[in-house]
Amino acid sequence: MTQPFDAQHPADLVIHGARVLTVDPQLGEIPNARLVIHQGRLVEVGPDDPSQPMPPARRTINLTGRVITPGFVNVHTHTILSMVRGVAEDMGFAPAYTPGVPHGHEVSEEEAVALARLGAAEALLFGSTLINDSYVHADLTLPAMGELGMRVITCGRIHDVDFSRVHEGVWKHRDAIGERTLNEAIALHERWQGKLDGRLGVELAAHAPDTCSRALLAKVANARDALGIHVNGHLSQSVKENRRVIERDGMTPSELLEDVGLLGPRFTAAHCMYVTDSDIERIGRTGTNIAHIPRGNATGGRIAPTTRLRAAGANLALGTDNMHGDMVEVMRWALIMGRVQESEINDTWQPHHVLEMATLGGAKALGLDAELGSLTPGKRADLVVFDFRRPHLVPLINALGNLVHTAQGRDVEMVVCNGQVVVEDGELCLADTPTLLADAQRAAEALWTRARAQVERKESL
Repeated sequence: MTQPFDAQHPADLVIHGARVLTVDPQLGEIPNARLVIHQGRLVEVGPDDPSQPMPPARRTINLTGRVITPGFVNVHTHTILSMVRGVAEDMGFAPAYTPGVPHGHEVSEEEAVALARLGAAEALLFGSTLINDSYVHADLTLPAMGELGMRVITCGRIHDVDFSRVHEGVWKHRDAIGERTLNEAIALHERWQGKLDGRLGVELAAHAPDTCSRALLAKVANARDALGIHVNGHLSQSVKENRRVIERDGMTPSELLEDVGLLGPRFTAAHCMYVTDSDIERIGRTGTNIAHIPRGNATGGRIAPTTRLRAAGANLALGTDNMHGDMVEVMRWALIMGRVQESEINDTWQPHHVLEMATLGGAKALGLDAELGSLTPGKRADLVVFDFRRPHLVPLINALGNLVHTAQGRDVEMVVCNGQVVVEDGELCLADTPTLLADAQRAAEALWTRARAQVERKESL
């Protein structure tokens, strides 16, 4: 043990009896582990040796029959877009650009908070201790999500296209919009970075190469360097995006991002489904991070060339994107989509690859791998407890295999973030769930009613 504890100076929390998948190459899997947590950090991670006395602690929990992983790092999500759940999945690309569907600029402050808390709560209940979120009203949604006890990195959409017109097919870049959205992001960083015990943070969310002009993307790169933070954005998520950027700038979106200085280890690119051979080489050579969205991509009948991107040198991380928050399901889809590319089962895609993508790979993408992503002594105490005493998780021969192939986010029993238990017995500890659900339902219904009314008015003219 690296720190002595006694009755006068107890540890905050001791967990023992569980099987732990540390994602630490030195520690590996510990069949019967003891975790000692104090002041938000992991003090001890190792075998639960019965010959050694249990250290004094404010709380000691026996979790026999459970499996523990690091907290999941969801590098790409839009919590407010839970408002289109169950509808957008069957509409094709970018339903948010479609008439009759609620759009970001139409979401009120109150509705944004309600829907963001819904999406964040779902992610937390399913084991994400950190989400990287972007959409609208970020100055309000960031603390509202953080109050659930999780880590949140967020930003409003940075763009200079007029989003109030794109669903009408009008794509015009306006300097005033770009200045406003970038300045709002900078102000967000100044106000919230490191708040709530360090659980809140800001990245610059440059929405996409087709919704940001070259000039705005260059300004984002400059702001990144001035603030010392990271940038994320969508990249080659559609044929339309590629075509629009080629027509506007004479190069692919990846070429554009490299040209303005954004590609690299401080940029996370979401989707990357329509990248060319030269794009893949460019992304890998620069060490760019990929926010892989396997389930969301597959829902639209698409697949990202993750095997080739990883082989080229890109860091793969995972995100849920829209409509759901289950990172366990995302791991499964990432494994399956990888094997589809290989047309076989081999050593290229195995469960340990996708667990690392969901944890340490995500932390690396956000520049936080020294603090998060593995259950390593000294790192922040972010962890997820799965109840493996369930029929679909028995027999337990290979815990990692069961987790990736048959587990669900609903199997999460407990979540610890920054050393604090924030989910227990599958329930939120810091929020009233029925109220949270009712608020989100009311907000979504109001948005859909207004969106449909707009279409009906236009049709009646």
